[in-house]
Amino acid sequence: MEAISHAGTVLGVLAADGVVLAAEKKVTGKLLDLSVTKEGGYGGSGEKIYLLTNNVVVGVAGLTADANSLVNYARTAAQRHLFTFNEDIPVEQLAQRLCDLKQGYTQYGGLRPFGVSLLYAGWDPYYQFQLYLSDPSGNYSGWKATCIGANNGTAQSLLKQEYKEDIKVEDAIALVMKVMSKTMDSTTLGSEKLEFATLTLDAETKKPRAKIYRPTEVDALLLKHGLAKKEDAEMK
Repeated sequence: MEAISHAGTVLGVLAADGVVLAAEKKVTGKLLDLSVTKEGGYGGSGEKIYLLTNNVVVGVAGLTADANSLVNYARTAAQRHLFTFNEDIPVEQLAQRLCDLKQGYTQYGGLRPFGVSLLYAGWDPYYQFQLYLSDPSGNYSGWKATCIGANNGTAQSLLKQEYKEDIKVEDAIALVMKVMSKTMDSTTLGSEKLEFATLTLDAETKKPRAKIYRPTEVDALLLKHGLAKKEDAEMK
């Protein structure tokens, strides 16, 4: 739990037409290249936000090695479900699978619990858009808006004040940006400090579309909401 409380903030907001995730990167790597294509695009993974399957994106707070292990397990479980039933795995079922694994590590001597909490943003035809939080003990719960990592108390207070039941994705993005700007340890917001992802339904296919924003897209989003670093704003 100590590793989680000192990890970068991860914030999730459930909207009527999508889910928004944002994460603070504590350690910034200027030479780390996360762009698959020059123009960016859909899918991929960052340092704190991962695409598990077509319909689930997850944000992690805690030990990176433990998070990578759980992400690989989740991806395998999701693909096995897809192969067996020819459908994307339901979001809650995937959360349960991971929590069963995490809970097992609390029962036996010689093992330690996974030092990571996860925020799952997903969609399935049974419960539509969903947001789940799981902790190292294997507990999980559904949320409309929540936060894990450092400064989560402040973020929770802001979310309670600002969240509305009928919020749309665009408003949820603005809310997430506002809360992150007030809770992050850094005085300036930029793509080197922030990761961002959304999960929406494609207007034509009506299938879930996960998007992990590229650094240039994050900077453009910050500029749009008036939160860009001074030098970035001047360049624009």
